[in-house]
Amino acid sequence: MTGHIIIGIDPGVKTGFAELDTQTCKLRDVQSMAIHLAMGAVEGTHRSGALKMVVFEDARLRTWFGSKGPEARQGAGSIKRDCSIWADFLADLGCPTLALKPQAGMTKWSAAAFANMTGWVGKTNEHGRDAACLIWGRK
Repeated sequence: MTGHIIIGIDPGVKTGFAELDTQTCKLRDVQSMAIHLAMGAVEGTHRSGALKMVVFEDARLRTWFGSKGPEARQGAGSIKRDCSIWADFLADLGCPTLALKPQAGMTKWSAAAFANMTGWVGKTNEHGRDAACLIWGRK
């Protein structure tokens, strides 16, 4: 089977996870889950032969920094560690991977805007929508 599933990952305490089927150009899944469950889902899709690519938001590539306090910087450090874990995990699996730097306007869509843009009618949260925004429209 030729890979046709693109998975989007938004690393964090609640890992955003989304799947896009490039044959139908439709989202198959949009949710958040624990990191180990997301890794299991990626590995299962990869081993099945259906995985085309994993796209993840890599906070280590961020080039802009706000004026947030120490708590936010500590959280950013945690997310950067998660990004390193994802990069190592995906490299070990041998998955085609695309790491993207965080970009203003490409995340934090409201549920209504997300549904309007993608046609997704299922329940979502911010983390799942952010993961889906990374992969929406890719082939």
